[in-house]
Amino acid sequence: MTTLKKTDPDELLIGLVSISDRASSGVYEDQGVPALRDWFTAALTSPWKMETRLIPDEQREIEKTLVELVDEVGCDLVLTTGGTGPSRRDVTPEATLAVGTKEMPGFGEQMRQISLKFVPTAILSRQVAVIRETTGRAALIMNLPGQPKSIKETLEGLKDADGKQLVPGIFAAVPYCIDLIGGPYIETNEAVCKAFRPKSAIRQK
Repeated sequence: MTTLKKTDPDELLIGLVSISDRASSGVYEDQGVPALRDWFTAALTSPWKMETRLIPDEQREIEKTLVELVDEVGCDLVLTTGGTGPSRRDVTPEATLAVGTKEMPGFGEQMRQISLKFVPTAILSRQVAVIRETTGRAALIMNLPGQPKSIKETLEGLKDADGKQLVPGIFAAVPYCIDLIGGPYIETNEAVCKAFRPKSAIRQK
């Protein structure tokens, strides 16, 4: 496996981590990382690259992977899929909180609000988000659902038949969050997801 390292400060480096005992052992094909790759390809208009991992539901392995992607690879944003439910093997939130230096509870709250529009079992989801600060830099780490449809819904929110935003997705707040922690300036395809920034934070083209 080739590992990228961040070399361009203006390029967003995204870590994508799919967490699944069965997918990591080859029982079935992982769907989380491909869904995220497709979404970012459609959503981002500024430069970006990604580094991917497929690992089992083991807390120490998850923690090690998150630390590696932030501290060694230099990712600005790390997204996980899977392992956020109530079963014994679901330990992604615990691992994420263990490596974070600041919790960002609004992301998890909004993900559950979006999912509750579809299924009442959304209240069983335990997604969290944190900032991990290291020497001279920081990264945002977020837990996402495991299903491709749910990943898309939580990232870009809900729209009506005319494309009008009904419920904001969580990614609308991510570019400004990355700004605030010293990361690259992220621009998006507004037809997919419009990034929100205060007027004072918008770069003039």
